[in-house]
Amino acid sequence: MFAPSQHDVRRFFCDAHRKRRDGLPLTPMETVAADWIREHPEYHAELDDLEAALAAVYDVDAGRTNPFLHLSMHLSISEQVSIDQPRGIKQAYELLAARLGSVHEAQHEVMECLGKMMWESQRSGRPPDGHAYIDCVRRRATAR
Repeated sequence: MFAPSQHDVRRFFCDAHRKRRDGLPLTPMETVAADWIREHPEYHAELDDLEAALAAVYDVDAGRTNPFLHLSMHLSISEQVSIDQPRGIKQAYELLAARLGSVHEAQHEVMECLGKMMWESQRSGRPPDGHAYIDCVRRRATAR
């Protein structure tokens, strides 16, 4: 199983950003990452400076968003949807994106559900509950 370090993740996103910016070839995963980076211009300056990115500390108390966590969640959700794992996430996501009229906004809504599932798993010491996760996305997809 692949378990990248914090620095590996930061290097990956900085490299994907640099390659896209410089018109260099990208791997399929870098292409997905670069597409999400393009949707977040507010992160570009941080991704431009690898050394600063490696040293950065994102403290919730300081109100500073961690761009690497945010982009990693986009990447995770994109992968989940592409392989429909957990089963049913693709349909729930597509319904949500159709209701919102935006895949980007749908991803942000799904992030809330994913974050909740992970927090509850960590708090309880139990494995992540994929059914609760999909139910959360479905509720958002059908909310009026």
